[in-house]
Amino acid sequence: MNQDFRLARGGLIDREATLNFSFNGRPLQGYAGDSLAAALLANGIHHVARSFKFHRARGIYSAGEEEPNALLEIGQGAQRVPNCRATLVPLQEGLLARSQTGWPSLGCDLGRSFDFSHRLWPAGFYNKTFKWPAWHHWEGMIRRLAGLGRAPDEADPDHYEKTNAHCDLLICGAGPAGLIAALVAGRSGLQVIIADQDEQFGGSLNWDSSLLDERPAVHWVSEVSKQLSAMPNVLLLPRTTVTASYDHQLATLLQRGHSNNWRECLWTVRSRATLLATGAIEQSQVFPLNDRPGIMLASAVRHYANRYAVAAGRKVVISTNNDSAYQTATDLCSHGIRVAAVLDQRQEVPTAMLQQMQQLDVIVYPAAQIRSTRGSKRIRSLIWQQGERRQHLDCDVLAVSGGWAPRLHLLCHARGSLRFDSHRQAFLPDHQAGQLPRGFAVIGSAAGDSTLAEVLARAETTSMALCEALGAKASHVHQPRVSPGNLEHPRIMAQPLQSSRKRQWLDLAHDVTLADAELAVREGFDAVEHFKRFTTTGMSVDQGKTGNINAFLALSKITGRSIEDIGTTTFRPPYTPVTLGALAAGHTGDDYAPRRVLAAENTHRNLQACFEDYGGWQRPDYYPKESESAERAIQREVLAVRNSVGVYDNSPIGKIEVRGPDAAEFLHRMYMNKVHGLALGQCRYGLMLNESGVIIDDGIIIRLAEDHFLLNTTSGGASRILGWLEEWSQTEWPKLQVLIDDVSSQWANFTVAGPRAREMLLQLNSNIDFSASALSHMQAVEGEIEGLQVRVNRISFSGELSYEINIASTCANEFLQHLLQLGVALGITAYGIEALMTLRLEKGYMHVGSDTDGETIPDDVGWGKAALNKAEDFIGKRSLMRPASRDPDRRQLVGLLAVDSHQSMRPGGHFLPESAKRAPATTQGWITSAAFSPTLHRHVALGMLRSGRERLGQTLQVYDAGKTYAVKIVPPCFVDRENQRLRS
Repeated sequence: MNQDFRLARGGLIDREATLNFSFNGRPLQGYAGDSLAAALLANGIHHVARSFKFHRARGIYSAGEEEPNALLEIGQGAQRVPNCRATLVPLQEGLLARSQTGWPSLGCDLGRSFDFSHRLWPAGFYNKTFKWPAWHHWEGMIRRLAGLGRAPDEADPDHYEKTNAHCDLLICGAGPAGLIAALVAGRSGLQVIIADQDEQFGGSLNWDSSLLDERPAVHWVSEVSKQLSAMPNVLLLPRTTVTASYDHQLATLLQRGHSNNWRECLWTVRSRATLLATGAIEQSQVFPLNDRPGIMLASAVRHYANRYAVAAGRKVVISTNNDSAYQTATDLCSHGIRVAAVLDQRQEVPTAMLQQMQQLDVIVYPAAQIRSTRGSKRIRSLIWQQGERRQHLDCDVLAVSGGWAPRLHLLCHARGSLRFDSHRQAFLPDHQAGQLPRGFAVIGSAAGDSTLAEVLARAETTSMALCEALGAKASHVHQPRVSPGNLEHPRIMAQPLQSSRKRQWLDLAHDVTLADAELAVREGFDAVEHFKRFTTTGMSVDQGKTGNINAFLALSKITGRSIEDIGTTTFRPPYTPVTLGALAAGHTGDDYAPRRVLAAENTHRNLQACFEDYGGWQRPDYYPKESESAERAIQREVLAVRNSVGVYDNSPIGKIEVRGPDAAEFLHRMYMNKVHGLALGQCRYGLMLNESGVIIDDGIIIRLAEDHFLLNTTSGGASRILGWLEEWSQTEWPKLQVLIDDVSSQWANFTVAGPRAREMLLQLNSNIDFSASALSHMQAVEGEIEGLQVRVNRISFSGELSYEINIASTCANEFLQHLLQLGVALGITAYGIEALMTLRLEKGYMHVGSDTDGETIPDDVGWGKAALNKAEDFIGKRSLMRPASRDPDRRQLVGLLAVDSHQSMRPGGHFLPESAKRAPATTQGWITSAAFSPTLHRHVALGMLRSGRERLGQTLQVYDAGKTYAVKIVPPCFVDRENQRLRS
């Protein structure tokens, strides 16, 4: 297997280490040190993908993370990874790479029909075309056509890590600026972390032909890297991308592994200061048909030649509007690669450039504009124009350079400001006072420095200033002599946009053309953020790395505004994609979240309980006997509670203690209900609202002492409500003397309910008087049962005589077993959550989260008068005064009975208006809870209905899954409306 485009000498590769790999099933070879993109080019492969929207042939375009085209699928089976940039994938033995687009094959793609009918698919077509019958009807097809890759179906066998670190200075980028800065900071004694996404430090010096101290630049990089490695206060992180920068100097870094121990490691780093030495990205040029394979960034062509010893082509044409591309021509000629011509868009080319090209026998054409390109799977020729003259040029690579855009994504993540520099035709950091985030500094090409000498000098002075600001004494380091001396870049010419019937691409990653930009402006999307979303420029995987500047230039020309007025879009993290495996880092399966089990789990398992996850707890759903079905088991448990006695493990219920001199005042403000007047040993049902007056939790408030309260919250909301209480205590009312403590896990809670519940408890050895006169409904008492300290609350969520016994969690197993043994003669039955939900539904008790949503206020569930009767302020009170909250047409909680008693009901059915015979129609509300009631031998339900309380006795039609049935609106209570059972 010959690498026909591999240069005979040069490069930073190991020619003794041959690596075998495959692309689309074709066996190929490369060398250790290659990237996948370099190895493909060495084998003469340019066409590697199809475009996102039109399925046009696309080739390798760049040499770094800015690659918009070569997104490939790597690996197979469970280790298959989609959307890998070929430019960032190190070549490995046995690597399997495949194109993600093209059916039935990459070379013959039927999706190309979209290109031939491109006028039917302008920007935003999907929002206008796929509205009927619904977007989801088309979504699968569109995703397959887009070619965004397929996630593996199998479990990922690789291991991922997470780690946290602190440092004084985080340096992002290990190019020449980053290395000098790290050397200065490291010698000052600061704790330094320097990270770079490349396999080896050096940045552009790995492919730059400049000499430092009269030696190749890579030698200087090697020496500095050794010095830094020897410093115990400096941590070097190659193969590590700084993916995001957040508030308070928090950054995330993704490190790629180099051994079998782990594949990726996600770092969370907090630093005192951050130094961005991220360099700049060369920009593309806009001209007709500028997306063919073989059209590449000029710096990338130079990169592959110098670093990987790969000739991207045998006959290269260079098109530029600045000086930097001339170095590409020089380097290619030094490798024996033919440069057919340099097409310079500028009217005047610097004399030094002309003389340099003349010595190399390279023809330079000033004021040259490309008018078209030809070729199918690779560029074969181009047509260019100089004045009135048009000429034809054969080539197999067109190297383009539209200027350089600093990599400032991380600065924008931290809300740093940018300004447009017309001299460099790029957005630069705004160094005015207060415009950079605190603790941030930018150096090198990212700051707009032009020459290598300027980069090194500015990096040293900035790093020394940072060290001084961090309290360390810094000194000068050796500045290498740069030769040949780079010329100052003259003004970069703004790219001229040509009117042409042929399409011109602004953003290769998302198939955005100049015509799309014109359409966006015609339809009114001329604000830069609206423009971005309409055209999809700079979105998703690309984040505007190679297309943003050209898109802004196009928007500027079309609207007649300056780029300063247009501004720039918002860059969002991550800078490059982060795998879900790295984010999870081992927290998968049972380790995704702590599996919380009940203290009496062993007893529940002995009872053959069927467990489900509720609010993070593994809880018994029901207790089937032998071959009993779930429905039969639930009905049996419900009837046992209604007719005899049942025991329910309610241990996960939130139990929060609030103590202190101001505990009553604090809770009086937190709850909608009155707390001041609650007597010792009394319980009160309470609703907790947010600032908008919406119900966020309910539960029982128990006063254990003058300054001691116990709050019962919903099981799933315990941690959330704890945080809510702490937030208001610490930030809004810090002067109130309260102590908040979560004791949910310290106490097990067993509910004994049913008409024989008191008879059951009287069998226990206890000093508590369980009589109705001593312990009435909504009272609490502390005492002993079987020699154990307990708290007993007489409260009910089932509508039956009910006692909640709180006991130490360490005694839960034995206590539950003891209850079950004592209650055999009474027919005691363990019941689960499904039975409890049926019992509360029969009683008409609402369940927060099921019968409420993000708009439900107290009046919607029948608690409006209680809220209005409380004179003192509480959270959400003022919001209850808003017109929308007092609208009589609001949805209200009602009970529902099917007109046909044999009709089943289920949550989610919608109420049709009286005037509507069938759907579609504007919903009047919906069923929130429904179940078969074994007590009533029919289905019962609760629902939220517009003006529900005024419509009691009416009949409505319910629409559910294409069918309708009639229901009668009744009060939301179906069993014991007089509450005789729970008060007995």
